[in-house]
Amino acid sequence: MTHIPFRQPNRQHSRQMSGMDPHNELNPHMDHYIGIDVGTGSARACIIDGKGDIIGLASENIGLWQPEQGYYEQSTNDIWRCICNSVQRILNQHNIDPSTIRGLAFDATCSLAVFAHDTDEPVSVTSPKFDNDRNIVLWLDHRPVEETAKINATKHNLLRYVGGTMSIEMEIPKVLWLKNHMPKALFDRCKFYDLTDALTHMATGNENRSFCSTVCKQGYVPVGVDGSVKGWQEDFLQEIGLGELTEDNCKRLGGVNGVNGKWFSAGELVGTLSEKAANELGLPAGIAVGSGVIDAYAGWIGTVGAKVKLGDHELDSSAASNDKSQAFTRLAAVAGTSTCHIAMSPKPVFVQGVWGPYRDVLIPGYWMAEGGQSATGELLKHVLETHPAFSQTMSIAESYNTNIYDYLNEHLREMRKKQNAPTISWLGRHFFFYGDLFGNRSPIADPRMTGSVIGLSNDKSMDGLALYYYATMEFIALQTHQIIETMNESGHQIHSIFMSGSQCQNEILMRLMASACDMPVLIPQYVHAAVVHGAAMLGAKAASADKDGKTEPLWDIMDRMSKPGRVVAPSSDPHEKELLTIKYKVFLEQCHSQREYRKNVDEVVDRWTEKAKSEKPHEQAQADNTSGGVNMKLPLT
Repeated sequence: MTHIPFRQPNRQHSRQMSGMDPHNELNPHMDHYIGIDVGTGSARACIIDGKGDIIGLASENIGLWQPEQGYYEQSTNDIWRCICNSVQRILNQHNIDPSTIRGLAFDATCSLAVFAHDTDEPVSVTSPKFDNDRNIVLWLDHRPVEETAKINATKHNLLRYVGGTMSIEMEIPKVLWLKNHMPKALFDRCKFYDLTDALTHMATGNENRSFCSTVCKQGYVPVGVDGSVKGWQEDFLQEIGLGELTEDNCKRLGGVNGVNGKWFSAGELVGTLSEKAANELGLPAGIAVGSGVIDAYAGWIGTVGAKVKLGDHELDSSAASNDKSQAFTRLAAVAGTSTCHIAMSPKPVFVQGVWGPYRDVLIPGYWMAEGGQSATGELLKHVLETHPAFSQTMSIAESYNTNIYDYLNEHLREMRKKQNAPTISWLGRHFFFYGDLFGNRSPIADPRMTGSVIGLSNDKSMDGLALYYYATMEFIALQTHQIIETMNESGHQIHSIFMSGSQCQNEILMRLMASACDMPVLIPQYVHAAVVHGAAMLGAKAASADKDGKTEPLWDIMDRMSKPGRVVAPSSDPHEKELLTIKYKVFLEQCHSQREYRKNVDEVVDRWTEKAKSEKPHEQAQADNTSGGVNMKLPLT
């Protein structure tokens, strides 16, 4: 049965009550929607009005525990407290009447949350005692190394839908790790959620799941795709050692859609706000709750509908400029610590090293692909902090009351003037930096990838730091080119990049991105809030549900609520274009030669290792004859 979302009746004032002429009385009808974004370090809430304008923003840092190297944990109790505080702060600071809130929705990192199916209480993921309320294994937790290798060794068909191999960041390897390390009785009590679905569960009390969470990160293949019957691939779960999760039609994973579970695309009405959650949030019960998404996908929602003027080459001339088919040509790049690249297509497109294709996760019947760079913001931070001139540069930047990135950008402009250089890119013409210091997510999908530099000198000055910083930005831009080129060669038709995140404010990086990829880059109006703005649009979609639960199409909401963006065009200088073309050629050589060098060395090392193994029995026999052991032959006397 579909629950009708909460609707606050409009208050009708009588003439006697108001003491005013009703012709002069103003009672504007105002609806609001809440988006909640849970990132790695903070929970953020925003409230938008019916036009999509952000009325208020608030955030609170969430706890992050690292019990061992490579282990990262969080707590849904802690996150929920931060969400409640943020929502209440917006309502109070902006004097928003809670009764005007019509819908809300969540996005979050793709992390695994664990609860007990008998008590619905959090189950600890902290080994060996499992005795606290930290029930989230964070996305960047790398504990299930062996489990991930075991899963990928199956070569199961579903792996086609995650770029060929399942990443250690995904959630099924983490579930398998818990089985291998938890007491059996405790594991048997566990039920599992993606964090977004866990928050929706805490808000509504129901067990409904989102296609985005389960398809993208839990190995769920929608019914009808490639012969999938139940969504969950029971033979796969049996093969990897999680057969018990197939019992009762996979109830502990959310069940089977239409049998003992319900699945929803982004923003569809997943339920209504429970009395308990409403009291904690400071909202009325019964508000519509939309099916949530992974944070990067909320970035797609919050950016690709932006109203911008694009040329004929960047648009599909066979459709209106605001038709959803225009999204097929737009790559959403959600840039923070790392960068996710999200693209939509009308048909499945398989790209090696790119996760997906995923059906139904945002718009029913359409497919999403997800590429990414393991470290972009983190890479820039690492390069700066490890350079000898970092402390001096940081100190000067602070004295000018600016951040180090803006200061270095200005320093690069000054270097250009001093050297009478035609462009900033000319300064780095002989410096070639390959920056996969944190492994490669796309398109190589090789965690063993590392960095390399050609042109390294003994320059410890601020000029040397600025040059290294520029080369890092150039690497980020050139690798984006590589990812887009790989996707387009496989069947995508990407002609523009819609950015979000703090890197949007870096003018030199954005211009490099546009020039290296030879396509426009679009900067959203809400640079720092595009993701949570996307989540709020999902709240608006949920609130549009009719008595049968049918909601307004997501693209229509995006078209109506998205704000104008700013276009950064590629360089028009033919010489700079030629320079970046040759730099891209060197970039590809650095990428592929590293793998070739490693392969050649590994072949030598493998022969060396085999030789050592074959000689070991002979060496052991000699040792036995000279060690004074029980089999030693005594000399004649």
